[in-house]
Amino acid sequence: MGSRGGAADPDGLDLRRVLAEQGRFAAALTSEEALRTLDYDVAVEMTPLDIPGRGAAAISHVRAALERGKHVITCNKGPIAWAWRPLRDLARERGVSFLYETTVMDGAPVFNLAQRCLQGNTVLKIEGILNSTTNYVLSEMEKGASLAEAVKGAQRLGIAEADPADDLEGWDAAVKVSALANVLLDADLPPEAVERESLSAITPERVREALDRGCRLKVVCEAFGAGGNVIGRVRVREIPLTDPFALVVGTGSILRFTTDILGKIVLTEEDPDLSTTAYGVISDLFRLRGF
Repeated sequence: MGSRGGAADPDGLDLRRVLAEQGRFAAALTSEEALRTLDYDVAVEMTPLDIPGRGAAAISHVRAALERGKHVITCNKGPIAWAWRPLRDLARERGVSFLYETTVMDGAPVFNLAQRCLQGNTVLKIEGILNSTTNYVLSEMEKGASLAEAVKGAQRLGIAEADPADDLEGWDAAVKVSALANVLLDADLPPEAVERESLSAITPERVREALDRGCRLKVVCEAFGAGGNVIGRVRVREIPLTDPFALVVGTGSILRFTTDILGKIVLTEEDPDLSTTAYGVISDLFRLRGF
């Protein structure tokens, strides 16, 4: 259900016929009506992130399914950035799963790694390069492109929106910081509370000067505890070429967990595409199989 309409059949849909329609259907039900009335086991929420609306539509979709005792998988960062605790608690109350692996680093097992493979560890700090657009832009500026030229290149690749402000002003990264901090650091950190630095003032000269000092400019996301609070930041930093973060170029991403027992763990994703995002949803479905 969405801007292209929806299809529903109590006896099941013929996938070949659905694909033949090329994703355009007569809208018999709104998304809210479908979530509240249709018979299903899992709701997969895949609407775009709405930063001005603070994720309201996606939050409403997730809540509607959880209230009916249905499992939920979301690809939208909004629900865990702006409404993590109430939605988590509602899922526990109803005895169902609320999963969100695709929200950060596409299909890379960010949350699964921390929650299932690092059991017994406390995550103390999170650092990462998590916005593909700004990382691509900085990589292109190293080659001599202006900021505007690099942004146009990102738009041609389809990784930047027609209005790239959410990426350049750090909003997309701030929402990811909130999502990570809320889930893994037990924070209550909305994106508005994350300190952001804009990329719009970065010049090719500053990029080259950093290289001359043996560093690369990177937009680094971080969250950590301080004085009983959790601090979130999105900042342009000079990263030494010896640091793993400096090796992440183009559309790649990297995340470093600092833990109390295992120390630092680094997860890197190179050249993600739509299939890696799709895998994130599939991995959550696999996880439900063992629910």
